[in-house]
Amino acid sequence: MSYILIVDDHSDIRRLLSISLCKEFTVKEAEDGVSALDMLRHDHPKIILLDVMMPGELDGLQVLDAIKADPKTRDILVAIISARGQTADHDDARHRGADAYFVKPFSPLQIVAWVRSHML
Repeated sequence: MSYILIVDDHSDIRRLLSISLCKEFTVKEAEDGVSALDMLRHDHPKIILLDVMMPGELDGLQVLDAIKADPKTRDILVAIISARGQTADHDDARHRGADAYFVKPFSPLQIVAWVRSHML
């Protein structure tokens, strides 16, 4: 079953996105990069909503690099959700393989619309 994986160290962001998406889609959550990659070993989401700045061993860009480097996961769509809104940040994420880039604070409706357009 296709699902969406939300990866963010802030539970309130995960909750907001989950509430916005769970009526239409199956949603799972991870609070850090290591947990996200562990989940990918067992499941294969269609879309990952990925924060950039996370504490721990892996930040979001390192997770993105790992996803896109692995032939088993490189087809997963990854939308970056970050407080970093500079053009250079956006360009770096796109260069690494991000499919979309949303700047915090974001509109949940904008993310839901993007997810809908890619889940069908």
